[in-house]
Amino acid sequence: MAELVSQPILMIGEGWDAYRLLDSGNGRKFESYGPYRFVRPEPQAMWSPRLAEWDPHGEFVPGSDEDGGGRWQFAFDVPRDGWPLEWRDGVRFTAQCTPFRHLGFFPDMGPVWDWMGDRLDGNGEAETLNLFGYTGVGSLALSRFGRVTHVDASKKSVAQARENAALSGMEDRPIRWLVDDAAKFTAREVRRGNRYDGIILDPPKFGRGPKNETWRLEESLPSLVADCRQLLDGDSRFLFLTVYAVRMSSLALGGLLAEIFADLPGRIEHGDLGVREAGEDGRLLPTAIFARWSNPG
Repeated sequence: MAELVSQPILMIGEGWDAYRLLDSGNGRKFESYGPYRFVRPEPQAMWSPRLAEWDPHGEFVPGSDEDGGGRWQFAFDVPRDGWPLEWRDGVRFTAQCTPFRHLGFFPDMGPVWDWMGDRLDGNGEAETLNLFGYTGVGSLALSRFGRVTHVDASKKSVAQARENAALSGMEDRPIRWLVDDAAKFTAREVRRGNRYDGIILDPPKFGRGPKNETWRLEESLPSLVADCRQLLDGDSRFLFLTVYAVRMSSLALGGLLAEIFADLPGRIEHGDLGVREAGEDGRLLPTAIFARWSNPG
């Protein structure tokens, strides 16, 4: 029976050459993506900035209504089609100012990719599944361990993921790029009797599938996780679930996994993802909550 670890843990992303969290405070964050600097909203940065001034190339100004939205304002030229950056192990991607305030990847996922790699270390024939895979950086990181199935409802995101694979020289890696509704695809995989060694899923709070399917996290997540459980067995290595921008505790996610994974060995942990500010005594900026199941085998 999988053991639920009640004490939450932290997974902290440290900056690297391609990315730095330069400062944060007053509900915003100041970051560098390669040679360009940006300011974006960050409600959890409730403290004061440490730097006297920020000099961004661009800033995302949120909309005035509760539905979100907003627009970029630029003080200096920024390539509208994006610019190449590198994570590690040859994984490259295009950073770009998107209409949704993101820049094409999530820097707090670095320690998650490392953690998954540790679970699969020594396995060159692993089968992994990346649901809500976005622009594919996680899929490229997983692909050195075997075949990856990458699923996202956005044609644009999957196209960008393919471009990132080409940019990395990994277009020949064994990755299936699928434009599909994650929940429907997972249910079909259960009916097909397929299995995976590891699953990562990063569901949005709200979304629509390619055929206008509606996704609401609190309503849809339990059944999706239950289907994911059916794709794993006693020889599988992990499931990693991240959730952004919701009023929910990581302990709730851990409790959900504890119920659904009760019949498998291993352990269930939960906690916060975050990014550390650059410099000495850099503060930790929380970004998301997570729960994960792992099986040492």
